[in-house]
Amino acid sequence: MTEKPRNFAVPPEPLIRSEHGGRDALSDVLQSIHLRGGEVVRSYDTTARYPSGARLVHLVEHGTVRVESSDGPVELAAGDMALLARGDAHTVRGGAKASWFTGEYLAEPVAAAPLLGVLPGAIVVRGALEDARWLPLGLTLMITEVNEPRPGSRVMVSRLLDLLFIQALRLWSDSGRQTDPGWLRAALDPALGAVLSAIHRAPERDWQVEDLARIAALSRSAFATRFTEVLGQSPGAYVLRQRLEHAARLLLTTTEQVGRIAAGVGYSEAAFSRAFTRAYGSSPRAWRASVRARGEAPTSAPT
Repeated sequence: MTEKPRNFAVPPEPLIRSEHGGRDALSDVLQSIHLRGGEVVRSYDTTARYPSGARLVHLVEHGTVRVESSDGPVELAAGDMALLARGDAHTVRGGAKASWFTGEYLAEPVAAAPLLGVLPGAIVVRGALEDARWLPLGLTLMITEVNEPRPGSRVMVSRLLDLLFIQALRLWSDSGRQTDPGWLRAALDPALGAVLSAIHRAPERDWQVEDLARIAALSRSAFATRFTEVLGQSPGAYVLRQRLEHAARLLLTTTEQVGRIAAGVGYSEAAFSRAFTRAYGSSPRAWRASVRARGEAPTSAPT
């Protein structure tokens, strides 16, 4: 008897949703900046200095390692990890017989800086913590893939770095040390996570506070108050910023005409030019030419 193929004209429901029924906002945000693990380097008994802009994680295999950043020095023991996702310049000093792995994170510069900039200079995870039982497993897998590389090892290492990044964010958020307003608090908020996901998926949409409040299943006033408290800015200001930052990325990474970019983020060309100039200090065309000539990429629309 031949089984008939199943008809998936209506896509199956996703297995993972946010607590409020929407998509996973943290995943959406990290995907929007194209965050991904890169290369891994193993170091022994040395001092290494890393410039500003390098987004790295250090995992200690043996001995002790000292990480010196703008947040001050941190001593790491075997099995510990330090995530420097903000990209601060720092120095790593290995003790006698120390060895550790350094993994890099790649991301789209214009999109990543304002989002990752809300993180501390270094997120430290102690491998002995009950809540960090995933870390020894991650370190073991890393050692295996580096010592005994097999087909697919590069992708395995990249995925391991992704997992370590997300787990470190979760642990830091759960620690209660995340008190400042920012996207991460909102992404992990049961009501606001779905709202952030919707805005990041469709920055060109003419989002009204009522629309966003409906997604959060809150009254208009309760939503606006909660959003401003958690994000540090009003819903309208956040939507505007996302539109302009999305447009800035398109200006730098594509050859699309300004008018098409304006339409793609929900503006007429004239209105877009005025809004962009207010935020970035020059017209879209002048800004694109200037930034490309300097080889720089300003990270966000000023608040």
